[in-house]
Amino acid sequence: MSGPSLRERAIGCLARREHSRAELARKLAAHGSPEEIEEVLDHMTELGLLSDARFAEAWVRGKAARFGVARLRHDLARRGVDRDTVEAALAAETGEDELARAREVWNAKFGHTPADGREWARQARFLQGRGFAAEVIRKLLKESPDESA
Repeated sequence: MSGPSLRERAIGCLARREHSRAELARKLAAHGSPEEIEEVLDHMTELGLLSDARFAEAWVRGKAARFGVARLRHDLARRGVDRDTVEAALAAETGEDELARAREVWNAKFGHTPADGREWARQARFLQGRGFAAEVIRKLLKESPDESA
C-alpha cells in the first residue's frame, strides 16, 4: 500500500488551511515528480481550491493586527506569492493607517513612553522587528501619551 495519492495529499493540505502554490508544491515534492505536481496544482487551481490571491488575503487578514506592512510583504514573498498579488492583498486588508496598528502593538507590549534613549531604542527595535516602517516608529515613540487617545 503506497498511501494517499498526490491529489489526496494536496486536498488534505488545502483542507487544513490556505496554501500558496509554491508552498503546496514544496510540500508535495517528496511524493511525486515535478510534472505530476504541476498537473495536480493546475487541477486544484482550475477547481478553485488553490489561489495565491486568496492565500495572501487570508495571511494578511490573520497577521495584520500584529505585524507591519514590511513584515507581511516579506513573509508572503518568502512563501512564493508574486509581488502584484502581495500588493493587492496588502492594499485590501491593511488600509492606510499603519500608525494605528503600530500603536496597538506597542500598547500591548509597552504602554508607556520610553524614559531614556536606551528604552526608546529597545521599543523601536521591537516595532522594527514586527515590520513597521522607521517613520511610523518615530512618530509613535515621539507622541505624548495623551496624543494617542
